[in-house]
Amino acid sequence: MQKGLFITFEGADGSGKTTQLNLIKNYLEEKGFEVVITREPGALDIGQKIRNILLHHEGIVADRCEMFLFLADRAQHVETFIKPAINQGKIVLCDRHTDSTIAYQGYGRGQNISLLTELNKIAVNGLIPDLTLLYDVAADVAQLRVGNEKDRMESAGIEFHKKVRNGYLELQKNEPERIKLINANNSIETVFEDTKNIIIKLLEHGEGV
Repeated sequence: MQKGLFITFEGADGSGKTTQLNLIKNYLEEKGFEVVITREPGALDIGQKIRNILLHHEGIVADRCEMFLFLADRAQHVETFIKPAINQGKIVLCDRHTDSTIAYQGYGRGQNISLLTELNKIAVNGLIPDLTLLYDVAADVAQLRVGNEKDRMESAGIEFHKKVRNGYLELQKNEPERIKLINANNSIETVFEDTKNIIIKLLEHGEGV
């Protein structure tokens, strides 16, 4: 591999995306690929502080403040971790990225989606995922899977999470080549097979492989 790949995992908390990310990491490493896993927000030192504010701050966090915190974390993450890893020929698996901001802050919080899209472009400085895997599950099912101990974002209410899910589905409809929809209602094993098959196609036909 001359150049690495960037694969993002998207969906609601409770969709199983993080479980699948770790299963795919193990699978790819068994195939001899060098893989790194990361997340947004909170992959690095600055990001960890931002993540704590975003998920656990007990006071009011204004919607636009929330938006800029996510974007600040992303800008730092892309420049100091993701791009260097890709340039080293690694496969980067990222738990959430730009689509989360559009789904949560755009569709969920009602922020201007066109503005968010442009701000995302500034934050990533030209980086676009080679593949995005969207794990779709009904909002009420996802909330049940999360359980009773919810962070600030998970506690936003069922109507908010329904808007987020609809936002994700709209994004997938607009970018079907990049964003692949996976039915997350199925068993972990079935979802893994669906995920693996999509990634195998990318490895067979993706640039740099």
